[in-house]
Amino acid sequence: MNTTKTKVCSSCESTFSCGDISVENKCWCNDFPPIFNLSDGGDCLCPVCFKEACVDKIDAYLETMTPKRALHNKALSLPKTEKLIEDIDYYIENDKCVFTTWFHLRRGSCCGNDCRHCPY
Repeated sequence: MNTTKTKVCSSCESTFSCGDISVENKCWCNDFPPIFNLSDGGDCLCPVCFKEACVDKIDAYLETMTPKRALHNKALSLPKTEKLIEDIDYYIENDKCVFTTWFHLRRGSCCGNDCRHCPY
């Protein structure tokens, strides 16, 4: 049984469906990296605002990254996900997929292909 709730985004005030994570059909937000919580009194964010918040948090983290820090970064300890998210794990440029620095950090090592955003 899939139970969803209609919620109001605490950022933009749009309505959206929120899945019940206590059932097998987990909420859409579980596809995103678990990199922050809303413990500051906010409620759930809509998909657009949630993605923007993730990108902002990742960008702030990446500003602190050096090749030495990349070897023991926090992204390695996050649960592995099968789903790649556009603008977080990759972006499209000239019909080609370009992996982000975040993707490489989650991967955990250099592949030796001289990737544009390799942090290693």
